[in-house]
Amino acid sequence: MPPLAILQFDLRQAPFCPDSAQQRMRACLEMIEWADQQGLSVAAFSEHHNTPDGFLSAPLALAMAAAARTRRIAISVSALQLPLHDPLRVAEDVVALDSVSEGRFNLTLGLGYRQLEYDTFGVDWASRGRIFDAKLTLLLQALSGEAFDHHGTPCQLVPALARPARDIVFVGGNSRAAARRAARFGLYFAPAIDDPSLGDYYREACAQQGFDNGFIIYPREPCLTLIAEDPDAAWAELGPYLLYDAMSYAKWRHPSRRAYAESAAEDLQQLRAEGKYAILSPDEAAAVIASKGSINLAPLCGGVPVDAAWQSLELYAQKVLPLLQ
Repeated sequence: MPPLAILQFDLRQAPFCPDSAQQRMRACLEMIEWADQQGLSVAAFSEHHNTPDGFLSAPLALAMAAAARTRRIAISVSALQLPLHDPLRVAEDVVALDSVSEGRFNLTLGLGYRQLEYDTFGVDWASRGRIFDAKLTLLLQALSGEAFDHHGTPCQLVPALARPARDIVFVGGNSRAAARRAARFGLYFAPAIDDPSLGDYYREACAQQGFDNGFIIYPREPCLTLIAEDPDAAWAELGPYLLYDAMSYAKWRHPSRRAYAESAAEDLQQLRAEGKYAILSPDEAAAVIASKGSINLAPLCGGVPVDAAWQSLELYAQKVLPLLQ
């Protein structure tokens, strides 16, 4: 079985990045097209809104562009904050994405953890759980392809989804409430952290709901990884971008949030020692993949310049994959 190689993009950009946002978005799509030809497994997009550094805010649009340019690689949005979206519009986009990708698209839905985003879209933060449930109910109704009533208006999604919604739509989160929600709606659970006790709780909730097909998609505690011939030199050159990413993400810390990538580092030495962000030699990368079966490649992380990002990806193809074969 080939290694699970995930190509991850959120397009966050440090102020000292030399490339424009437009250059980086085009490079992102070119990298996914390249990854498709190289046999990488997944291209994943994140979502946040109203950020000062250009964090990706339109992942469904970028996923569609990626799906149209590729033939094999899976396209994943993880996670879309459903309470901030019109669920009927999301259902229409899911059908279009699944059709264009020929079944390669999946969508993890999250609650989010930044009140600023809810305020930006005029959505009540205090009611976010109830809003999530109501919108997920409507989304699944639409994706069923059957007629239903919405605000007194007959609705039916045509064309219908070509496969079961459960194969496409997952529930994300890192809490027991998220695990219960996934079980209650009969959906797979995609937590943001490898927590066996949370997995056990999800399976118990599935049993209580009579949902026999529950499934957990763990992140496998991957690092956000770059590949370099000389990791020490790469840390000196590219480390500031990774540190910017880590510290920017940490500013969004929320009491209920647990995520594998959340860093406590305040300088490069701490970040490197912590291990959540990694710059690995080809030999080191091959050893990581051999031990856990996967790797998370984040070539543009934090604003890493496009040229350096390409060098990292090309090293993966030219020097890491041959070591695995």
